[in-house]
Amino acid sequence: MPLLRDAHEAQVRRGPDTDGSGVVVDVTPRVARWTATDGCGWSEIAWSNLDSSSASEVIAAQIRHFADCHQDFVWRLYDYDEPTDLGDRLLSAGFRLAEHSTLMIAEVAAIARTVELPHGVRLIPVDDEAGVGRLIEVHEAVFGTDHAQLRRSILKQLEDAPSLTALVIAEAGDLAVSSARIEFLPQRSFASLWGGGTLPEWRKKGLYRALIAYRAQIAAARGYRYLYVNASSESRPILERLGFTAACAITTYSWAPPQPGTAQV
Repeated sequence: MPLLRDAHEAQVRRGPDTDGSGVVVDVTPRVARWTATDGCGWSEIAWSNLDSSSASEVIAAQIRHFADCHQDFVWRLYDYDEPTDLGDRLLSAGFRLAEHSTLMIAEVAAIARTVELPHGVRLIPVDDEAGVGRLIEVHEAVFGTDHAQLRRSILKQLEDAPSLTALVIAEAGDLAVSSARIEFLPQRSFASLWGGGTLPEWRKKGLYRALIAYRAQIAAARGYRYLYVNASSESRPILERLGFTAACAITTYSWAPPQPGTAQV
């Protein structure tokens, strides 16, 4: 797993290629930074190469960058990142703890690719604005948060780089009950899985497993060797049963520009 983790770091975390969502990617010897543009894409520090002497200065520089852009952003801290007190330094700089997740990786060849669906459910590929709207409706119903920026970003992908993503909804009658997507950035052995949210009344019926199998089929057809997921604590046990292995823990910290009338840390 250390060798696989290193490959993921080199190709994914430090990868310079954009995902077609409108994001601008800047990779320096110290950080890999993604900056959203015109409300599309994602703003984050995906990778860092810091030590005790450089960390504070680099953190301050990233805050200045996103403050100038008037953007929130996240810093994804992997459990092997240096320095060991980087999380504390981020908190001291005004970040807040956003979430914990686990990097899960599997070989595509090891994942069952037979799609088994509950009676009356079918999978519908998404490739237009109406389909994206239905996918986002499921996301918002499941996760309870606004996904307007995700909607804009996916539409931008479909317009500018449709080969980099594939989207699907599970439909029961006329109701979209689950949705998911997969991304295929170039120059990588890793395809990434996102979403997989299912309406509460349709959980524990095999839909999550079916959507993994469906996307594994696509990844295999495109020649990708690995799948990876930034898994929540709820998803991790399911993924382990499906053949994924935990590579490391991820702690996500978020930063937002201070509101007018408040002092900046």
